[in-house]
Order: sequence, then structure tokens, then C-alpha cells
Amino acid sequence: MITLSVLFVVVAIYAFTKGTPKAEYPEITFPVTEELQGRVIPIDSVFFRYPYRLEVRNDRVVIEDLHGPDHFYHLFTYPEFRYLSSFGQRGEGPEEMQTVDDFFWNGQTLWALDNIKSELVRWELNDSRDKMIRTERIKLDKATFRALDIVPYLDNSFLIPNYSGDSRFCQVDRNGKLIKKWGEIPTERKDDLQKYPYAFGYGWRSFIDYAPKTGTLVAATQFGEVLEVWNVKKNTHKVMKGKLGEPEFEILPEYAIPAGAVGHNDIQVTECAIYVIYRGITMKESMLARQKGKSLPEGGKTVRVFSLEGEPLKEYKLDHSVSGIWVMEEEGKMWALDVNSDEPLVEYSLK
Repeated sequence: MITLSVLFVVVAIYAFTKGTPKAEYPEITFPVTEELQGRVIPIDSVFFRYPYRLEVRNDRVVIEDLHGPDHFYHLFTYPEFRYLSSFGQRGEGPEEMQTVDDFFWNGQTLWALDNIKSELVRWELNDSRDKMIRTERIKLDKATFRALDIVPYLDNSFLIPNYSGDSRFCQVDRNGKLIKKWGEIPTERKDDLQKYPYAFGYGWRSFIDYAPKTGTLVAATQFGEVLEVWNVKKNTHKVMKGKLGEPEFEILPEYAIPAGAVGHNDIQVTECAIYVIYRGITMKESMLARQKGKSLPEGGKTVRVFSLEGEPLKEYKLDHSVSGIWVMEEEGKMWALDVNSDEPLVEYSLK
């Protein structure tokens, strides 16, 4: 995850995108807009530096601290949010993690991605369900190239966005070995993509999620405003580009310097809908705020809801700027993390 503090420095050093004129795209509009007031839930047992993601599984919830000083993950009871234990110790040892980027529950098993080590680490709940026991680590195929996001996929495999730019995804097996690459970055700058695939791989970094029951796979770009929706069962693919357009970036030989706008921040695909945190802040707006001695909050204050076919349904306007969400449709709740607050956990009612 590239945080805004890094982006400010980057944009101050490099000019905005040169060359190809930016295409104009229509604004994505929603038939319903609803304002939500959140309820802050105190968590006194853990100090968070950058609470980034959370996920609930039955009576347990894990919160990921992206910059945790000692541990990256914290286990709580649900719905009480009573602290139980921490895991994913930070360090360079063989049983430690150097960084965290993405994680997901799969049954009673939790998988976490360590980008620097290029490993996928597995934990399972102990018998008393108050601790997570590390049981396995899988070395990812070198072809995955700096994996930042991962989801469980077909036939006991995993799907990872391909940041080398020569395809959209890498599918790896249960042992981390590459099965195949597929898909293409849906840019209109085809010539530049062929010349600078690594730069486009970075620039098109996307948050992804997959719902196995419906076969819905969704990718939302961190920069710009592009949402892609696949149905792998029906073999369909839809691409939506909003007013912020494609990700903009300065092209370096094997890298990209973001230069346009921060679009999306997190995504969740349920059995009924697609939920996306939308930020929509341009680099220029961020720089102007800094020049005035201000800093814009991390995360986004809008959650967009799409159908599983990618049709806009509803837009929620939040009273907190959040980095991660977890929607529980049956309960009519959405949990969110406000990294800007000392009390980051916020509950929203969707009823």
C-alpha cells in the first residue's frame, strides 16, 4: 500500500503525467445516496499504528495493523470485540513477518501475505479459540512479482494481481506455483503498455475480491477510477471508468510514479453486491492542502455499492474517513476502520 505521505513526496519531486492527453469519462452516478452516522467502538487493549483491514468469521474477528510495531494481527471476539491475542510477529526471522499487505479467512484458517518475503502464511485457531497458531508458510512463485493482494480462487488455488504488467492476474496453486497468467490491463494506452509493462503493472495496482458462489471477481484501481467485474462462471468481463479515468503516472524504466488521483481504498464482494471505498482525491488537491499546512485524512468517506453485474445501486456518505470495511448484510451492519482516529473501529447500520 502506498500511503499519502509517500505520494506527497513523490509528487513534489516529479511532474504530473506527460505526453498522452487524458481521456474524458462520464461520472459514475448512483440512484440512491444515503448519509450514515457511525458508532465508535472503544478497543482499549491494543495500540494501533495503522489499522488497515478487518474481517469477521463467525465469533472471531481479526484486525490488521499495517505498521504494527510488534505484531501485525490482533484477534478479538465477535460481536463484543474483546481482545484475545496478537500474532504475525514483526521481524526478519524465519517465523516472523517483514510486512503485511492482504489477508483472508478460509474456514477456520487465516492466510496472510508477506510481500517482502513473497510468502503466504497460514494460521489456525487453537482448541480454545483464543490464539492463532502458525501452521504453514508457502513461498510464492517468482512470476507473481511483488504480490500485494491475494484471494482464494478456483480449485484450491489463489489469484494475485500481476504487477509485472504482462497480464492482469497470476493464478497459483496450493504450493504457490504458477498455474497460468491471464487477463490484460484495460488501458487505452496499448503502445505504452507494450513498451513499459512494469510501469503499468505498478500504476494499475488494484484491490481485489472474489465471491466463489457466484463466480464474481472484482478489481478496483488504487489510482484513477477503474472498476472491473468478471463472472468467471459466465465468462463475462465489464470495465467501468469514472470521471477520474485511468491511473495517471510518470513512467520510469521499471516503475511508475503516481500523478493523478487516489481513487479506491478497499473492496468487498458479498453474495449480493460489491462494496468499494471511494476516495476521489487528486494529487493536486493533496498538495494544495499541504501548502496550507493541512493534511487530508487517509481513507475515503464514500462507500459505493454495485450489483454483481457492476450496475451502480447506492452510495453511502460516511462521517468518518475509513481505510477498510467489512459488510455483514444479514445483520445489516458495516464495520469500518478509521486510521485517522485513536479509536479506529466504527460501526454503521445499513438497515
